Amino acid sequence: MLRLFVALELPYEVRQRVAMLSAGLPEARWVAPESLHITLRFIGEVDEHVAEDIDAELIGVRGRPITISLDGLGCFESRDRVRAVWARVAAGEELNHLQRSIENAVRRAGLAPDSHKFVPHVTLTRLRRVSVDVVAPYLAHNGDFRAGPFEVRHFTLFRSHMGHGGSHYEALAQYDLLA
Repeated sequence: MLRLFVALELPYEVRQRVAMLSAGLPEARWVAPESLHITLRFIGEVDEHVAEDIDAELIGVRGRPITISLDGLGCFESRDRVRAVWARVAAGEELNHLQRSIENAVRRAGLAPDSHKFVPHVTLTRLRRVSVDVVAPYLAHNGDFRAGPFEVRHFTLFRSHMGHGGSHYEALAQYDLLA
C-alpha cells in the first residue's frame, strides 16, 4: 500500500523563512523545512494499481503557472484545542481551479470525493491537547508573517513514509503547469 497526496512544493527560500517560525509553542511537532508544502489533495492509502490510475489521470490535468504568497497564520481547532498551526496561502482563482481539476482527476481514478473543504495552507506544526489560549499569543506575535510572492510551475504526487521522527515525503511524479 502507498500513502499518497498531491501538493505544491515551496521554493527553498520560502521554506527557510517559514522554518524561522518553528519556536515558541509548547509540545509542538514542527514540520521539517524540506517537508513544507501546500496539499491540494490528500489521497491516503491505495494499492499500486490505483496509484498508477491516479498518475494517469493527473497527467491530463491542465493549468497555468500560479503566483502564490503566504499571508499570515491560522490554526485548525476543535473543542478549544488546536490541532495544527499553519501559514495562510494567498492565491487567486487559479489555485482553486487547479485543486478542483486534481480532485476531479482523483475521482476519475476511482476514489471517493474529498470530504474536507479546500483551505490552502502550509502546516507549520501539529499539536495535541494544546488549548487555544496557549496558541493565541504565538499567533498574535507572528500574525504579520509574509513570504513571496513566488511562482509555482508544477504540482507533485508524493508518497508519505510514516516514521518516529515524523513523515518523510518522496516525490513520485511531477506534472508541469504550462503557460
